[in-house]
Amino acid sequence: MKLDTSTIAGSGPNVRSLVKEATVAAPPHEVWQAWTSNEGIASWWGPPKSNIELRIGGPFEIHFSLDEPEGLQGSEGCRVLAYVPGELFAFTWNAPPHLPLRTTNTWVALTFVEVSAGTEVRLVHTGFLDGPDWDDYMGYFDSAWSYVLGLLANHWS
Repeated sequence: MKLDTSTIAGSGPNVRSLVKEATVAAPPHEVWQAWTSNEGIASWWGPPKSNIELRIGGPFEIHFSLDEPEGLQGSEGCRVLAYVPGELFAFTWNAPPHLPLRTTNTWVALTFVEVSAGTEVRLVHTGFLDGPDWDDYMGYFDSAWSYVLGLLANHWS
């Protein structure tokens, strides 16, 4: 299966990025597994439904609003881009349904590094371009990823 990247607008070195970090009191492999499986995501994020297949091009879909029509429930259509077990996980990501760039994907790369307190998780959400709609997209996730990483860290606290 060829990975379709036609929905990703950003390219080259001049895309904008968000960087978030959190320390999690668990070993890297456990924290990595918490991101890369349906059971893992359910254990700390708790969405009503997810569809994650750990393979390049596999779905990385987290459904937050099952009452909404298909396509507006969450990260439908997002795909796994790359992974290194216990170290790296990357996937495409979309904007929430209320934003104009809903059908334009960005991408997220997570790294997991062992530290004395457990694991340093570094989240880089990138592929943002310039303009007011992109500013809204980026601004939404500036807050949302802080919340999500807080959930992750609290799971092991």
